[in-house]
Amino acid sequence: MTGIVTLPLVPLRNNDSEQSEMTSQLLFGEQVEIIDTRERWLLVRNLNDSFTGWVDRKMITPLTEHETVKNITPQRVSVPLFICKNSANETFYIPGGSLIPHWSIGKEVFSTESEPEYFSEPIDGDKLCELAKKYLNAPQLNGGKTILGIDCSGLVQVAFSIGGILLPREVSQQVEKGEVIDFLSEVKAGDLAFFENSEGKIVHVGIMLNSHQIIHTFGHVKIETIDYQGIISSQNGEYTHKLRVIKRLL
Repeated sequence: MTGIVTLPLVPLRNNDSEQSEMTSQLLFGEQVEIIDTRERWLLVRNLNDSFTGWVDRKMITPLTEHETVKNITPQRVSVPLFICKNSANETFYIPGGSLIPHWSIGKEVFSTESEPEYFSEPIDGDKLCELAKKYLNAPQLNGGKTILGIDCSGLVQVAFSIGGILLPREVSQQVEKGEVIDFLSEVKAGDLAFFENSEGKIVHVGIMLNSHQIIHTFGHVKIETIDYQGIISSQNGEYTHKLRVIKRLL
């Protein structure tokens, strides 16, 4: 059985409890596979990135075999917040990365008054960086994927999805994509830099703007200096993240 998100945003949790950690979020218009049920909770898999988690069943609209979801366009909202309306003319502020809401779900119809900007051609590194910059100063929120709260891998995933490239949710999965760039001097805009902790585990990611600047989420979304060792704090000049590898996906 499948379902669809018809709320602006739905939290995915580690367990079937409101007190459980939020591990990710489902964006408006994303569809899920319902794997399991427990009273008021559903275990779902995001059909875009295969990430699984628990959601309150009231937040998911089930789709039966007799209901259809028609996407006129597969593009995603490319601005941090966008307005759409439902059949009752109620307003929704939906986050960037949401599927542009032109659907008919049973008797419910969603629409927009204007078309948001979208990319009709494959995205390049410069455009990807411009998308990421729209999230500058967004606060860090573990599991978050919006301008009101986002984590490092969420920033990467949302920016790439707007450009038509669907990436996994977690840093450990994102690092498996793309080709290795051996030297910092060879970096191009849009390359991804991955960073490791003291145990050698990949724990952080950011988008390279050029060979010496990176946009990433650390406290909030910011642009900082990077060299062959890692990211240099704009506040105190100290290294905050140790560089492990740079990958090119575009």
